[in-house]
Amino acid sequence: MNKTWQISVPGSTANLGPGFDSIGLGLSLYLKLTVTLQDTWDIIHLDDNGPKEFELEEHLLYVIAKKVADQYGQQLPACRVEMASELPLARGLGSSAAVIVAGIELANQVCGLNLTVQDKLNLSSQIEGHPDNATASVLGGLTISSMDEKGNVDTFHINEIDASFVVYVPNVELKTSESRSVLPEQFDRAYAVHASANANMLAASLMARDFQRAGRYMEEDLFHEPFRAKLIPEYTEIRTAARANGAYGTALSGAGPTLISIIPSTLANDFVQTMKNLFPEHQVILTKADEQGIQVREYMKRLL
Repeated sequence: MNKTWQISVPGSTANLGPGFDSIGLGLSLYLKLTVTLQDTWDIIHLDDNGPKEFELEEHLLYVIAKKVADQYGQQLPACRVEMASELPLARGLGSSAAVIVAGIELANQVCGLNLTVQDKLNLSSQIEGHPDNATASVLGGLTISSMDEKGNVDTFHINEIDASFVVYVPNVELKTSESRSVLPEQFDRAYAVHASANANMLAASLMARDFQRAGRYMEEDLFHEPFRAKLIPEYTEIRTAARANGAYGTALSGAGPTLISIIPSTLANDFVQTMKNLFPEHQVILTKADEQGIQVREYMKRLL
């Protein structure tokens, strides 16, 4: 018998328009790990094409887990890790943040670190560089967060999001570094005030669960979308069609290239079919807000 952990981490969307680097939403699309202690390391990716093996020292999961174990003065034991992900890479659905959160949780479990939720929020946000995707993957639900210069995260966490979400995933990758390179270094004061007001109204609307108003402000971003739109396949066309078919609003998911709409749940199936017909080049996925965040199940596995 050997100790095994199953770790599930939700993917996420960030920003929702003007909530730049601070608003995140956990989605019901998951990164799942099965971790078993053994004598040597194996990290195996499971996908439709069968298992794939990767170089250990270059794998983000291992790098993060070892970094956290070292930080707490612990030796990271060897494990077999089987990974299955519903999150496409470099598409704006928090795939890297989910791996970071999973790596922290792996170290937490196998090294017995007893990390608090606040520890996980701080560590994941520090590594990611901003708290939007990381907090949403740790907590699930909607998160509105700030991180100070010492890396301490303060988060409002809201569950019971009574709406559905539709993501439009194009068949192209967009690295966050490339997407950030098109952003201005600074804004003039009047522009920044207007942009900040839109972000404040988005946050207030989401906290009040006024999704119709939130959808309007999702489409009023001035911080990043006007500059990134040219990098996004069918950006304007998807926003226009989604609104015409009943969406509250549509925004970039993180840095893109995926877009995300918030819609009334009563429209979900008809809306998705319509958008699939209109945008056959995109993978159109219906999802909900995840309500749980990280989930861990520990058990003993019989060795063959």
